[in-house]
Amino acid sequence: MLQAVNVTKSFTQADSGADSGDGAPTQALKGVSLSVAPGEFVSIVGRSGSGKSTFLSVLSTLLKPDSGTLAYNGQDLTTASEAEIDALRHGDFAVIFQFHYLLPYLTALENTLLPFMRGLRPVSGAQRRRAQECLERVGLVDKGHRLPGQLSGGEQQRVAIARALVKDARILFADEPTGSLDSATGATVMELLGQIHADGLSVVMVTHNEQYAGLADRVVRMADGLVV
Repeated sequence: MLQAVNVTKSFTQADSGADSGDGAPTQALKGVSLSVAPGEFVSIVGRSGSGKSTFLSVLSTLLKPDSGTLAYNGQDLTTASEAEIDALRHGDFAVIFQFHYLLPYLTALENTLLPFMRGLRPVSGAQRRRAQECLERVGLVDKGHRLPGQLSGGEQQRVAIARALVKDARILFADEPTGSLDSATGATVMELLGQIHADGLSVVMVTHNEQYAGLADRVVRMADGLVV
């Protein structure tokens, strides 16, 4: 289980390029709590500036909260070492964003393999097969040789999902995964996230799309840095 309790997060002008107008820090999260059960699909919705993306970044350990606690399967992540957090990011946690962040000079297969390419270690045959399995899962096994520029926007996002899943994550965090896609392509990506959830993964998704949010097991609404 993933559990956040009374999480707060503020940004200074130096952090974000924006502040409250008088030089004081902007409080993005004001004591937010959430529990995500194994295999649960949770949508977080709210207007722009509600704190939903900041909260997802805290939940996925991309940001450290100023106060409060974040725990995963009994481990307090707010006091965990960098090595422990790094292991979690390359293991149980996976993140996809509104933009796919594929490397343009690598093929779809090579982009999917990126989580295995740490240091100078060569990619193994088993890792390559795993990447091909993930591309097959997202319906792109026949396009593994193509560069991102040769793929549609929806296909690029599906490669990003394959890359996120290649290390057998247990929780998929998705920050506006359909935000840059047209409605038809967005529906295809949402169908894929539904299939991933049906396979037993937890999914925590930030979205402004009420229709997509309603596909989750539970919808959490945020406003002004609070769950409402």
